[in-house]
Amino acid sequence: MHPLTAALPSTLCYLDGEYTALKDARISVLDRGFIFGDGVYEVVPVYHGQPFCFEAHMARLDRSLAELQIANPLTPAEWRAIAMRLVAPGGDAPQSVYFQVTRGVAPRDHAMVKGLQPTVFVMVNPLPPVADAVRAKGVACVSAEDFRWQKAHIKSTSLLGAVLARQISVEAGAAETVMFRGEWLSEASSSNVWIVKDGGVFGPPKDNLVLTGIRYGLIERLCAEHGIPFALRRIARDEVSGADELLLSSATKEVLPVSTLDGRPIGNGRPGPIYQTLYAAYQEAKQRNAQQQQQGATTA
Repeated sequence: MHPLTAALPSTLCYLDGEYTALKDARISVLDRGFIFGDGVYEVVPVYHGQPFCFEAHMARLDRSLAELQIANPLTPAEWRAIAMRLVAPGGDAPQSVYFQVTRGVAPRDHAMVKGLQPTVFVMVNPLPPVADAVRAKGVACVSAEDFRWQKAHIKSTSLLGAVLARQISVEAGAAETVMFRGEWLSEASSSNVWIVKDGGVFGPPKDNLVLTGIRYGLIERLCAEHGIPFALRRIARDEVSGADELLLSSATKEVLPVSTLDGRPIGNGRPGPIYQTLYAAYQEAKQRNAQQQQQGATTA
């Protein structure tokens, strides 16, 4: 047995209406999520004991489920109640809640089966922050052609393309793989990608070629609050290499500066002022969210 398998945690998880130890949770081998990757997921960060951008994550879960023609089995309030039961009480250590819905169990057939009971799974994991030393220096990334499918806007559990893309950077000793479809920027293996040029922040448009991260809306809002120009448009490969700053964003990375791409420096090779502003604003947004949620729970 692999050491990681032997060390599976006994923390509580939720599976199809039951709470059980994560290491003991079981699904059918005929679950379509297991057989086909026929399901969707969300990862919601939790700071100071409160989910962050929860409503936006639930809205994206709805959109992904609709694309797969799966009815959402739970309401946002029910999803939140499950999450809050699993989140470790007390303390300020960041956590993440993983939500997954698959079409359910059926004999193996590619055709979508109507009327199945979806499989619902929720677990909580620690969310280790990016080290201050890493943020101070920025991370190295490599580039690759985006060889994944044409429905990247669905947050699907079919993640083999993302796994292969991430492995490119793992083997290069880099933090992420920044991908291009031809000459146009798409996203990284598990992050959205932003360029900074002449004081403005620019990202690829919202379409089927990019998973619109929850930080799309958050970064736009933070830019507006701080007077930073923001726009979504096609971004050419040479704009990426010639950017003043290059940023990654995701639930786990928050906003992270890229110092080199394919061994060449981005800008002056150090985290820039726009990153510094957005990262500080992000921390303020986390604190504000926690305070608002805690006040809401007190007055409810």
